[in-house]
Amino acid sequence: MSGNVGASTQGVWWKDGTFYQIWPASYKDANGDGIGDIKGIISTLDYLKDLGVDVIWVSPMFKSPQKDMGYDISDYEDIDPQYGTLKDAELLIEECHKRGMRLLFDLVINHTSDQHAWFQESRSSKDNPKRDWYIWRPARIVDGKREPPNNWRSYFGGSAWEWDETTEEYYLHLFVAGQPDLNWENPTTRNAVYDSAVTFWLEKGLDGFRIDTVNLYSKEEDLPDAQVRDYTQEFQASEKRSLLGYDHWANGPRMHEYLQELNAKTLSKYDCCTVGELPHTDTVEQTLEYIAADRKELSMVFRFDVTALSMDQHLRYKDISIKLTDMKKALADVQALARPSFNAWTTTFMENHDLARSVSVFGCDETTELRERSAKVLATMVATGSGTIYIYQGQEIGMTNAPTDWDPTEYRDVETLNYIQRVKEQNPNNKEALKQALTGVSRIARDHARTPVQWNDSANAGFSTEKPWMRVNDNYKEINIARQQNEPDSVLNYWKKLLQLRKADKASWIHGAFELFNPNDEHTIVYGKIDPNNPNQEKHGILVALNFSKDKQIWQIPTGWDLGEVLVSSNTTGTTPGKIGELQSWEAVVYTAKVMNWDSTDKI
Repeated sequence: MSGNVGASTQGVWWKDGTFYQIWPASYKDANGDGIGDIKGIISTLDYLKDLGVDVIWVSPMFKSPQKDMGYDISDYEDIDPQYGTLKDAELLIEECHKRGMRLLFDLVINHTSDQHAWFQESRSSKDNPKRDWYIWRPARIVDGKREPPNNWRSYFGGSAWEWDETTEEYYLHLFVAGQPDLNWENPTTRNAVYDSAVTFWLEKGLDGFRIDTVNLYSKEEDLPDAQVRDYTQEFQASEKRSLLGYDHWANGPRMHEYLQELNAKTLSKYDCCTVGELPHTDTVEQTLEYIAADRKELSMVFRFDVTALSMDQHLRYKDISIKLTDMKKALADVQALARPSFNAWTTTFMENHDLARSVSVFGCDETTELRERSAKVLATMVATGSGTIYIYQGQEIGMTNAPTDWDPTEYRDVETLNYIQRVKEQNPNNKEALKQALTGVSRIARDHARTPVQWNDSANAGFSTEKPWMRVNDNYKEINIARQQNEPDSVLNYWKKLLQLRKADKASWIHGAFELFNPNDEHTIVYGKIDPNNPNQEKHGILVALNFSKDKQIWQIPTGWDLGEVLVSSNTTGTTPGKIGELQSWEAVVYTAKVMNWDSTDKI
């Protein structure tokens, strides 16, 4: 990463740039088979450039049996035929660079597909040289019965171990059985991963990676049983010391050693960046171990403090309420990572391929007006956050969750389908249990982020000329890119304005110190962003006021803050902001601001 890992200086492309995530299957279909593809992505690059995107991150497109939407990779050095060819991928890199844009791919190296040549060799015999490339263990015999080596539960339910008839041993898979975990303890395995999954693509001009489950590679020694907390389940989530920590396999004893080696052997030799998906890491101090510049590990990570508020810690699909005070604390924790004293970096986002649509979860999609207003409030919160901004496809037009009356057969995600099946098996005659499960699915299932992008109001929302692999959201005639391009006050054009302002004042919007003013208010969020490096006694920056309610709200102007012009307002007129100190229903306002004698002590 060219010596800039986590460095806090301005002017670094992966800090100041706007990143946009593409879920290829649902983005744009160019060849008419109902599945998005690389040529479809290429056909929209000018649209993304006009939006203000600098860097594109494309989720897995590598060769795969598609048991988990490409996160089960059978060949790191080839593209899955449903998305195109290796030449198409090379052309995508070239076309991005032609437009002054950069490109990231997903890096999935905790596991491979069970169809990968490495695993096929590994499972062929106990004496195969690649046997130790994966994690194999003999069965436990309990009361004369064969049992898995421990009681770990996979992320998608059931045992994290799969029995192999050929060699009569179990292999570990933290995800689905078709995703066997690599054995990172083996240096030969690690070097093969570096060569095939990383260097191969960097040599082709790729600009970096989003690294999937970046902290799961190092498992706890001896793979001990997880503490039994859920007595209704045979297999246990590995929650030993904290409610959020999967401590038997997350943030393991050699995790930092592995990432430092990955950086030293590959990433440091290129002008690239990395962003790691960092689950089960619940403190700022723990996170800094991955992103502080002197650690030489990752450029930045995704912490899910804010988005995780939509999910119960133990029961993902349980219906829970979101407190705005909790959101403020979570927001402040994430923003803290950008403190200059930490010499690290952070990210600002509200959506990705694993999360339901933010406007349906954190906003209000009850009416067209409230949907558009709340989409703009959420956009403002993301765009004014310090750190690297990430936008997920369709977020820029306020795409929503699928309708609540969709039949369960419309869902495609393995996690969703496994969950529904588990509920049916555990509650065979309980219609209420199934109803509650489906309510949870309709609220936060990953599928909501994976419906096809709504390009226009033609058949299939302009995504494809044929029936899409997944049903298009029913509201595509009302919510689509073409329509919003022609509406000055649309969510899309509001996003464009925010991104322009963000680039015009990087010191305040991207690198600014964050100060939260009303931590106990359950209706509004008010915070300031100040350039901490401005040597003048009078500091310049912005003040952001957000109303997360349907009712008009009054907010207090912070002492010592002199508010200037309105830079942007989500007011439906698009021109006349509300009074200073007053916010209309679901309104966002960003002001220029001056602060005298600003004290940076303890400011984020």
